[in-house]
Amino acid sequence: EVTLVESGGGLVQPGGSLRLSCTASGFHFGNYGMKWVRQAPGKELEWVASIVSVGATRKYADFVKGRFTISRDNFKKQLYLQMNNLEPEDTGTYYCAVTGRDPSGQGTQVTVSS
Repeated sequence: EVTLVESGGGLVQPGGSLRLSCTASGFHFGNYGMKWVRQAPGKELEWVASIVSVGATRKYADFVKGRFTISRDNFKKQLYLQMNNLEPEDTGTYYCAVTGRDPSGQGTQVTVSS
C-alpha cells in the first residue's frame, strides 16, 4: 500500500522559508516520478512541482519558479520541497504524490502571514 506522509509545514512571515518533507513507504520509491501539489482555502488542487525518478529533471509551476526547489533522496525514500521567499498566496495544504496519481496523505499546512 502506498503511504506518503508530509511534514514541515507551519506559520511563516512573508519572505520566509520552509522545507517540506514527504516520507514514502509501501512501494519502490526510486522507480517513480513524484510531485508536490497544493490546495488553497476554497480553491482546487494545483500542481506545484515534479521530479523524475532518477536524474535531475525538474519542472515547476510558473508561480513558484525561482523560489521553490524540489528534490529527493531515493535511499531515504524522501521527497522535499524547499520554499523560499514565501508569499501569502502560497498559503495552503501541501501534498506529495506519485506523478500521475492523486495525493493520498494528510498533507501539511503552510500559512504565510504577517
